[in-house]
Amino acid sequence: MLKLLIVDDSALMRRHLTQLFESEGDFTICHARNGNEAVAMNREFKPDVVTLDINMPEMDGISALSLIMAERPVPVIMLSSLTQKGALATFEALNLGAVDFVAKPGGTISMSLDDVAADLIRKVRTVTKAKIRPSSTSSKSALAKSPAPARPTPRAPQSQSSAGKATGVKDKVVLIGVSTGGPRTLEDILPALPANLNAPIVIAQHMPASFTKSLASRLDRACPMRVEEVDKATALESGTIYIGRGNADITLTVRKSQLHAISKPEDKEYLWHPSVELLGKSALRCCDPKKVLAILLTGMGHDGSRAFTELHNHGASTIAESSETAIVFGMPAELIERRGAGKVLPAQAIANEIINFVGK
Repeated sequence: MLKLLIVDDSALMRRHLTQLFESEGDFTICHARNGNEAVAMNREFKPDVVTLDINMPEMDGISALSLIMAERPVPVIMLSSLTQKGALATFEALNLGAVDFVAKPGGTISMSLDDVAADLIRKVRTVTKAKIRPSSTSSKSALAKSPAPARPTPRAPQSQSSAGKATGVKDKVVLIGVSTGGPRTLEDILPALPANLNAPIVIAQHMPASFTKSLASRLDRACPMRVEEVDKATALESGTIYIGRGNADITLTVRKSQLHAISKPEDKEYLWHPSVELLGKSALRCCDPKKVLAILLTGMGHDGSRAFTELHNHGASTIAESSETAIVFGMPAELIERRGAGKVLPAQAIANEIINFVGK
């Protein structure tokens, strides 16, 4: 039996979540109504996993998470509202050590949780095996993380930057696929890249639409490279990181010999979105594989492993994040299993590999 601690100030939400997990038949469930109770129950009940609301009286979820990670680290899934404020709090929670989050589709008290029930159950089961990485700077802002990459130098105005060169079909491009644990892992890698990196980076991060824009803005503040969300056809330029809009798919296409990223409605044949698999397949159609570096980072499932293996078989450089640092060793493990990983590296070594691949 898995021991689950449900933390939410709404009795309605606690009841709804309890019914959801009791129907699974293999959960022992305990409840907490606020952060103070959550910290105490983590100590006494010793749960295998915690679902944690953010907005609660007496002690909010962020403060409780910080204390939980300091006293008895445990896999935590945040229940977040689909708002910009909810996104900012969620990223802070992920930095403090939360493994993943589920967005409540109807807000703080949601009886439409059934819409995300399957996703929530799958995540709760998966994170019991996740690698927990508590932040040693838990009382500080999420951008002040530990371990942190070198502090980026202020970015020059775009008109003065040596980056910004249009990317053609014969130029190099970097693809990144990532899911559970992605925001924190991306923050461990991308800020270490120089502003004038002579290639674009295109990222498919599994995440709702209301969160990808906040993620792009957050990374843009932390990185020397420009970071933007792709919500329409966008010509790729070197020195820029492109993040696919959530609740959609991001793919590459060619227009007048120049690579573009486009955002398109979710392809229902694929389970996860933005789909890493579709991004990889589009690169096979549009790019010289020898000019592609495809990186598969932390995440549950197998998204991207088939397409990245095919890229590898056609001459692309590929990297799978190692189990040493992957919060959930699912997607990269699948790439390794398919023999599609040219290299297997911890997160902290990947930035240098990107720089070496792109060259000067």
